[in-house]
Amino acid sequence: MMEHDLAATWRRIIRGDGKSWVAFAHDTCVVLPDPGPTADLAAQAVDILREFGPVYAGSPAGDFSTVILDPGPGWVVYGHHPDVLTYVGEDEVSDSSGVAVGLYGRRKRDADGHELHVVHVEDKRPR
Repeated sequence: MMEHDLAATWRRIIRGDGKSWVAFAHDTCVVLPDPGPTADLAAQAVDILREFGPVYAGSPAGDFSTVILDPGPGWVVYGHHPDVLTYVGEDEVSDSSGVAVGLYGRRKRDADGHELHVVHVEDKRPR
């Protein structure tokens, strides 16, 4: 997904106009609901994703849940940190079961947790 499309998708998904967030290369987003006024949003999100992105089987880091987006299309996969979300588009999976979508999204989160490549920062802090 191109950065522009990814940013538009996360703007559609994230509820609450005042939430800052950071998007990563594999469609994972870290929501920063109350960052400090001088916080480096990208650095803060990287720190969170470094800890909560990589998957470790048999631990809470391997757990996931899925949410069907309404309105769609697609799903959000989340895990053991409530502000780490991964988008899965309808065109990315052939099996739309919660398990298949969740496993795919978890793989994407794991990749982002290792690569930590920021592609967009949405700063919603009051000016």
